[in-house]
Amino acid sequence: MPGTPFEPPEYTIRTPATMRGVLMLEVAAELAKVKGWSYNQPLVHMRGQGDTAWGVTLFGSDSPEAVHQVARREVDFAIVNPGAILALAIRGLGPFKEPVPVRAITILPQYDQLGFAVTADTGLETLSDLRDRKYPLRVSLRAQRDHAQHVVIAQVLAVHGIKLEDIEAWGGELLWEPPTPDYRLDSVRSGKANAVWDEAMPMYGQMALDMGMRFLKVGEEEQKKLEAKGLRFDSLKARYPQMKEDVPCVDFSGWIVYTHADVPDDIVRAFCGALEIRKGRIPHRRPDGSPPIEGIAGLPLDEMCRDTVHGPLYVPLHPAAEQFWRERGYID
Repeated sequence: MPGTPFEPPEYTIRTPATMRGVLMLEVAAELAKVKGWSYNQPLVHMRGQGDTAWGVTLFGSDSPEAVHQVARREVDFAIVNPGAILALAIRGLGPFKEPVPVRAITILPQYDQLGFAVTADTGLETLSDLRDRKYPLRVSLRAQRDHAQHVVIAQVLAVHGIKLEDIEAWGGELLWEPPTPDYRLDSVRSGKANAVWDEAMPMYGQMALDMGMRFLKVGEEEQKKLEAKGLRFDSLKARYPQMKEDVPCVDFSGWIVYTHADVPDDIVRAFCGALEIRKGRIPHRRPDGSPPIEGIAGLPLDEMCRDTVHGPLYVPLHPAAEQFWRERGYID
């Protein structure tokens, strides 16, 4: 494919088609960073001038729904938060009725866990307690119904023999609430909710503990079942040493940029090359999960091609991506 080699890159803006394309992409890149601009999830189609079919599609996604689009080859490159979703996709589990041959391009590092926080007055210690006591929790859940956490929550509950709907049947309530600055802990303070189930632990975990809340444990047998599905676990006490005892939590780390195994090597290499060239201009979350420092950008590509705590590699790298990162010394 002409124009894709990036050793070294060659550019031209002499053609009107290129000028128009660059103009729109640069405007989109700027808008996506503007505070208060809510339209920050782009879908980019690219084709040759005069072509009737789109050649390459890039989706700045976060939802598991994009995996289905990649499976149908409607999208070539997408992002999912967390990478654990791809562990289910490649096995044909959860919302994926058959295995999807997804392959990783790179991993944006972010250290995170999924927590099942409840107030101490519930007396609950484990998810098995919730099931056995049929406790009528009032659970605050993120209103975004297509968020990946709802897929993972369903998997965790399922191995305990629970569905979200059971909580309502037991007299509890599911509160689908929009984001708040304290990740909906205000609903707990007001008495509206006595549980908050969410990822983004750096944003609310410490506040929940300071309020006297606790995080429900996943049983050992249930943990083994979830690990067999490809999910990973992490220690919550390692993040919050003040906890009296550990609570193993489902790992929610890493945002994987992924593609389909059938995407041609030259397209994958072009994507990797463009990413490397622009790495100094792309903001990213710091590895501990906290927001980017204002005004600082730059992707740590040397940390983004390997399996790490901050960026678990749940699926294999696309062979062309692995070769590209090796050639540049990012992988030994």
